[in-house]
Amino acid sequence: MSKQTNAKRPPREASPADQTRAALVHAALKLFGRQGFDGTSTREIAAEAKANIGSIAYHFGGKEGLRAAAADFIVETIQGIAGQAFAAPQAAPSNPEAARAQLFAALERMVGFVVASPQAGEIVQFVLRELSHPTAALDRIYAGVFEPTHRRLCQIWEQATGEPAESEATRLTVFTIIGQVIYFRIGREAVMRRMGWREIGNKEAGKVVAVATDNLRAMLAARDAAAGRKGKS
Repeated sequence: MSKQTNAKRPPREASPADQTRAALVHAALKLFGRQGFDGTSTREIAAEAKANIGSIAYHFGGKEGLRAAAADFIVETIQGIAGQAFAAPQAAPSNPEAARAQLFAALERMVGFVVASPQAGEIVQFVLRELSHPTAALDRIYAGVFEPTHRRLCQIWEQATGEPAESEATRLTVFTIIGQVIYFRIGREAVMRRMGWREIGNKEAGKVVAVATDNLRAMLAARDAAAGRKGKS
């Protein structure tokens, strides 16, 4: 009998060098977000990663290269989540109902990651630092995450409502959809105190999803009502 050639191979175990590289990226993401780039030393990053300080220069060429690698990690992470949430442009929803269903699914996945995922806290802190003091790392994040994700949501909005994807109104609308989710991360401490929550886990995120989807439903209903009035005039 011939051996099967399509048998699944076990995932390759990360080499010590790969593990060190990943640990340095994670440490940089955490410390740059918490303390800022200038406020973080390579010695602190190496200690956080439990790595030799010389490994930063070896793997990244220095502190600046490590910041770029942290930005690339953010892009890769968000692209993976967005890829699960959105259909590819060439496989666009076939009708407005399908597009609306995709909007709700994307919103739910966005809340699940941004609001409930511990990893999102470090990513958001890093990005907020970059937004306050833009560097080349922000250029990488904008080109790899912000613009394509926002543009894709605008395209889905057009398919759901008929409003042009690149109109000013659509772009602003999509920012408001994203913004309401982001607030629950950047205002996390205030939200927990006001809501009397000890944490924001899956249960609390589910409550945020319920309110956010109600908001989206109301926005879509307002568009439907406006379109109905135009049709009667």
